[in-house]
Amino acid sequence: MTNEMLIATRGSQLALIQSGWIRDRLLEVEPGLSIALEKIQTTGDKILDVPLAAIGGKGLFVKEIEEALLSGRAQLAVHSIKDMPVELPPGLHLAAIPRREDRRDALISRSGKGLEGLAKGARVGTSSLRRKAKLLALRPDLEIVSRRGNVETRIRKMDQGQVEAVILAAAGLKRLGLEERVSAYLDPEVMLPAVGQGALGLECRHDDQPTNDLVSRLTDPVAWVEVTAERAFLARLEGGCQVPIACLARLSGLELEVEGLVADLDGRRLIRKGIKGPAEEAGRLGRELAEDVLASGAGEILAEVYKK
Repeated sequence: MTNEMLIATRGSQLALIQSGWIRDRLLEVEPGLSIALEKIQTTGDKILDVPLAAIGGKGLFVKEIEEALLSGRAQLAVHSIKDMPVELPPGLHLAAIPRREDRRDALISRSGKGLEGLAKGARVGTSSLRRKAKLLALRPDLEIVSRRGNVETRIRKMDQGQVEAVILAAAGLKRLGLEERVSAYLDPEVMLPAVGQGALGLECRHDDQPTNDLVSRLTDPVAWVEVTAERAFLARLEGGCQVPIACLARLSGLELEVEGLVADLDGRRLIRKGIKGPAEEAGRLGRELAEDVLASGAGEILAEVYKK
């Protein structure tokens, strides 16, 4: 391969930190490389005054970045896995998944209190239908307010008094060095995370063998197995990152445990199931879990969500 590489990334502070971390790991395995980052504004970044679910479609945070890969302008893209559709454009693939960060959601409140300590009727900001549904299932008295923007913007709006609390991914807060702002981490038993939450996806062209060979050296086997199961679950449900679907796979030795959830928008109906099996059958486990959830009524719930 040449000694130059261009990484395509979103332009937020978090995205740049994530891409910079990947650049540093690549330089550890290939010190002679010259790696540059190119900031690309995606559709999801441009439209900030409309809830993501109302925009529709999949890949709102990756389409323009993938175009840079397909054109040959960039050799590698760094994404948050939870933003990636399960179906990638022809010619592109998920080449590696590095070590995964914290998968949990985290609550930040102006009072410093956790979810149970929020006052009745408190306004909580989130742009995620998954988080909204689960929050309403736990605390139907809360007022859930759609809040878009990067992590810092959402926290600033809370500090200004627009909402009492916000729910964000713990991984992003940790990568940004904002752990001290966390009022409470939400255990997966309370708030099952989004598919791939906390994991980064390294995407490149199928036919770029030198880049594939280099990038594959960053793959974490545990993260790869877990995310494979979670994305298989999502694929069978034909869902995207803006539907109330959650899934978490946990590898213990050679056994993989996968939990999946589908909820309606007001949190009144939640279907949560689990499955265990051999790690080498991660994809099958994810699909079988999805079939179980669908057989329990998730299909009807998702059909209603897509109508709205």
